[in-house]
Amino acid sequence: MASRRRSGRNVTGILLLDKPAGLSSNEALQRVKRLYQARKAGHTGSLDPLATGLLPCCLGDSTKFSSFLLDADKRYRVRVRLGQTTTTGDAEGELIDERPVPDDLDANRLHAVLERFLGTIEQLPPMYSAVKHQGQRLYKLARQGVEVERTPRQIDIHALELLAIELPEIALDVHCSKGTYVRTLAEDIGKALGCGAHVSALRRTGVGPYIESGETPFVTMEQIEALLERDEPSPMERLDALLLGLDSALGHWPALRLSADTAFYLAQGQAVLVPRAPTEGLVRLYDPSERFLGVGTILDDGRVQPKRLI
Repeated sequence: MASRRRSGRNVTGILLLDKPAGLSSNEALQRVKRLYQARKAGHTGSLDPLATGLLPCCLGDSTKFSSFLLDADKRYRVRVRLGQTTTTGDAEGELIDERPVPDDLDANRLHAVLERFLGTIEQLPPMYSAVKHQGQRLYKLARQGVEVERTPRQIDIHALELLAIELPEIALDVHCSKGTYVRTLAEDIGKALGCGAHVSALRRTGVGPYIESGETPFVTMEQIEALLERDEPSPMERLDALLLGLDSALGHWPALRLSADTAFYLAQGQAVLVPRAPTEGLVRLYDPSERFLGVGTILDDGRVQPKRLI
């Protein structure tokens, strides 16, 4: 049987989507894929439907490099409702416990509690998560009323800043490693305060090198749809202008410019010797015309081994 040919445009790039509340990450991705008429698309780390903010959508060849963003650090702004615990750890769940917020809760006490969560800590994945247990997603088991034993995971909380105290809520800025569940972090902070807590609002403000700012604005679904509705010609060109180069996700790695001969042999899968290459780590690779070729890794003998090429 002949394989089914994929339909859609062969468009490549990374869209910094500002995901709206109420959509799952996959629903948002599929909408972007449809609007771009893209043949292939993938996102780089799920956001809960409640959450808004950065969901990098990789189109075309950029999907080959999405794993590097999956592994990248994340940044969030979160509002934590103290005194209430829910089934899901956020405002979408059912209320299961309610306790008074301590009368003496002030900035000093909050800072002291937050400091306990800085650095490398262990975190238990929540039942309402996409982690698998015996081949089944935990959230599917949770919806059936089933709770299973989970293994704590090591995560890193690089920074945890108290932005506001508006009791019974507090606002935090979180800079963390991949695999961190902000809902669980909020619940654990609530436990440490003795009153419980859940996430009332969550916005992702950064993934790897992409940080919310005036220089790197996120693109809303409304902006994409508005560009398509304009009467000017070439609506796809207007949409494509919103895309970043796929090497923008790797901007923190050193760049190597290869000669034509070296680029040829590297494209055949061979390790090559590049003058003035770093002594270790991952590097971005470009040909003499500055075209991005992919990612390489430095071997012990100093040669560059292709790791992932376009």
